[in-house]
Amino acid sequence: MVSPFRSVSGLALAVAVAASATLAAGQAAAQSLIRDTEIEEILARDSDPILRAAGIDPKNVEIVLVGSKDLNAFAAPRVMGFNTGLILESKVPNELQGVIAHEVGHLAAGHSARSGDMSRAGMKPFLLTMGLGVLAAIAGAPDAAAGLASSASYFGTLGFLGYSREQESRADQAGATLLDKAGLSGRGLADFFDNFRYQEVFDEARRYGYFRSHPISSDRIEALRRRVEVQPNYNKTDSPDAMAEHAIMKAKLDGFINPQISITKYDEKATDYPSRYARAIAYYQLKEPDRALKLVDALLVEQPDNPYLWELKGQILFEFGRTAEAEEPQRKSVALKPDAPLLRINLGQTLIALDDKKKVNEGVAELKRALTREDDNAVAWRLLAEAYDKLGEDGLARLATAEYNYNIGDKQQARVFAMRAREMLTRGTPDWRRATDIVLAAEPTREDLRQLGREGSIAGNTR
Repeated sequence: MVSPFRSVSGLALAVAVAASATLAAGQAAAQSLIRDTEIEEILARDSDPILRAAGIDPKNVEIVLVGSKDLNAFAAPRVMGFNTGLILESKVPNELQGVIAHEVGHLAAGHSARSGDMSRAGMKPFLLTMGLGVLAAIAGAPDAAAGLASSASYFGTLGFLGYSREQESRADQAGATLLDKAGLSGRGLADFFDNFRYQEVFDEARRYGYFRSHPISSDRIEALRRRVEVQPNYNKTDSPDAMAEHAIMKAKLDGFINPQISITKYDEKATDYPSRYARAIAYYQLKEPDRALKLVDALLVEQPDNPYLWELKGQILFEFGRTAEAEEPQRKSVALKPDAPLLRINLGQTLIALDDKKKVNEGVAELKRALTREDDNAVAWRLLAEAYDKLGEDGLARLATAEYNYNIGDKQQARVFAMRAREMLTRGTPDWRRATDIVLAAEPTREDLRQLGREGSIAGNTR
């Protein structure tokens, strides 16, 4: 399959972020955008009760996962983000929920990034999906690099985040209130900050990013501890299910991000699920597909209805050129979790890679179903353009390419491809009108406006 998207399963890392000239080189190299259905769902289950306690509908909040070893997290209207480093450092779910509550506490208290930089930076480009559901890395694609530059606004925003010690204390108290209101212990909130009390003595350059933007102090930690210790839910502990999910999330991240370390960290003789899961992913990342598949198949014997194991198996097969074999496990992952758009994108990618027109058409259908749930998923649009090109549907291929470019923030290319699509699509059809909408939304030139005005596509003076 000739494509700028190299699928590498489990998480969707946009490794080309470093192409952005807006970012400092070190910051860009250390961060990437990640998509993974399993991890996003675990984070949502951790976050939802806290958001509801704050009077926020969880459906209106997007969970963002950033691939970075640095500890960081943030909350802004309609979006909440976590660095993988933060998740891996959290010992139990309640600690992670403590950080979530603290960040929502900032939001509930009306705290924002310094000087309004969060809103001015514009979060939308970052939130656009830049990869496939199971670790699809965008690599070696000039157009992708241009689009990823638009994500710089997010990474730049992290540098602007900063709160005063007074705001930190208020967010602590608000977070403690939210946890108790949600029926959760505040112990994890106090424990998390206590674990990093030593950061207080470091100079700013040596601190984790989180503790540069969120200044820590022993007095603050002690005040927080005193507050949560008297709350009714303080002695509540995490449920076995929550502990298991947390371990799975950390094992999955370790397997993908730290594969060499994971091989030794997770003992080969261990029989628990997270250890074997981490090792299967690590072998896959270390380009040992046969060892990875052997472990995945053994796990599937025990958990035949686990969509993420089928997803992983299909992606390993696809990544190592066994596309025809990848179809069945990808289908099973979708059948087991039909509402997950990222799984459908993986299946669509596999189907359009097969030399069978019927399969390509089916792949188009899968991608379109995914887009009904995530209409700004840039990778789905990119794959759809590839599929239409294979089918000889030139107008639709250009329209899908326009959608792709628009959703990665490259308005110039979106406009160019939308104008080309209009020339090939039947005038007045929904697709033709959509192409026109993209032109109008993508900073059209005066000549574009004149052309649209002459044909009656827009009203008013276009001179």
